[in-house]
Amino acid sequence: MFEGRTGRSVHTHTTCVTAKGAFLLLNRIPHRVAAAAGAATVVAGVAFGAAAFADSGPEPAEVADAAPEAEDMQFFAMGEDLTPEELETLLSQAQESRESALDGAVTATSGSVEEEEEEEEEEEEEDSEEAASVPSGSAREIAQGMLGDFGWGNDQFSCLDNLWEKESNWNHTAQNPSSGAYGIPQALPGSKMASAGSDWQTNPATQIQWGLGYIDDRYGSPCGAWSHSQANNWY
Repeated sequence: MFEGRTGRSVHTHTTCVTAKGAFLLLNRIPHRVAAAAGAATVVAGVAFGAAAFADSGPEPAEVADAAPEAEDMQFFAMGEDLTPEELETLLSQAQESRESALDGAVTATSGSVEEEEEEEEEEEEEDSEEAASVPSGSAREIAQGMLGDFGWGNDQFSCLDNLWEKESNWNHTAQNPSSGAYGIPQALPGSKMASAGSDWQTNPATQIQWGLGYIDDRYGSPCGAWSHSQANNWY
């Protein structure tokens, strides 16, 4: 306060302070409500954004459920005068919801990548096992190596060679167009060879294993089968 030229006391400082206080008072509620609404926007945006970020993560509804409910957080309490403590609580809850949504999205994404890697490893192992199950060498070499499993000597191989040369030319994909007989031993139907392995259509060793077992059961030896084929044109 000071004396003016007219002698009147001018309460300049007091008036300014009072006006400023009134302005802040008038704006107190809108500012806090806006902050609360902003916190709600942050929670909702992060929740749905995190769900979109994860390719195979939680559904948007699941992420949204993780956020505090609007009723509890009083985002739209337009008529309430929020205290600084209440506003701090709202911001803290919004931050927790944001971190929870992001953690869920990252976890879901990491799990998806790990599952894909495991599937790729399993496929590679299956391919390696399938490749290892096919003996090296030609079909004739494979058959000659299996003769001993049935108690036959190499003297039986010439008969087997003649027999399967006549039947299929040792072609594991050979198929008789009229009867449907298939593979090196010309099994009829070809699906019989499934008893020796599920890869009977593509693996010569599986076909040979089945064919030698068939010869053993029916004719006792490759030479016995070859003799029958020469006499009857089939075995």
